[in-house]
Amino acid sequence: MGSMARLPDLIEVAKKWNLKIISIEDLIRYRLQNETLIRREISVDMPTRFGDFELVAYKQSNTEQEHLALIKGKWEPGEAILTRVHSSCLTGDIFGSCRCDCGEQLQKAMEKIEAEGKGVIVYMNQEGRGIGLLNKLKAYKLQEQGFDTVEANLQLGFKMDERDYGVGAQILRDLGVSKMKLMSNNPRKRTGLIGYGLEIIENVPLEVEPNPHNAGYLATKKNKMGHTLK
Repeated sequence: MGSMARLPDLIEVAKKWNLKIISIEDLIRYRLQNETLIRREISVDMPTRFGDFELVAYKQSNTEQEHLALIKGKWEPGEAILTRVHSSCLTGDIFGSCRCDCGEQLQKAMEKIEAEGKGVIVYMNQEGRGIGLLNKLKAYKLQEQGFDTVEANLQLGFKMDERDYGVGAQILRDLGVSKMKLMSNNPRKRTGLIGYGLEIIENVPLEVEPNPHNAGYLATKKNKMGHTLK
């Protein structure tokens, strides 16, 4: 039996026979930019201790996953909007876990949007950098045994970050956001959103004060994942 040709081999074949070539990544990006994978389900008022917002629920058609957008204010087409794309973190966002900085980042983002008077938080159903809640807890157990957050994901057979930002980009476009002042410390997130046709006018850091439980986690995000942290 033969083996599957890899991209370098395919590029040579394409050159030899004057063929066009497209990668799976290019195909996925094209479909996400030209086909809708989300549908808006319902919008409700959402008063919070940080201020009054609108909460919009979306359903992803190919997975039936539900995602949320927390919105404040109105904006004109092409206006640069204060934006955060936040992956769900049950342990940090709900239980106030000190093992990560997710909950504090979410709160800071809400505070900044309230102060600005307009903005969007897209709350993606991507627990544990995309590996799911149960696997995130398994990664926590590995971290208790001495692995860092990246090593734990790899030990479980995942990439260091399994998230995809295409659906989040579609939600932003549905909300009329094309230019952003992006609240993030993660360069991969910036690259992912730009790859789906959104423009980042400004990067707004969301750095929180480390504590004894997350100092190593934050150091790994800075040193291994390239996060812009002091």
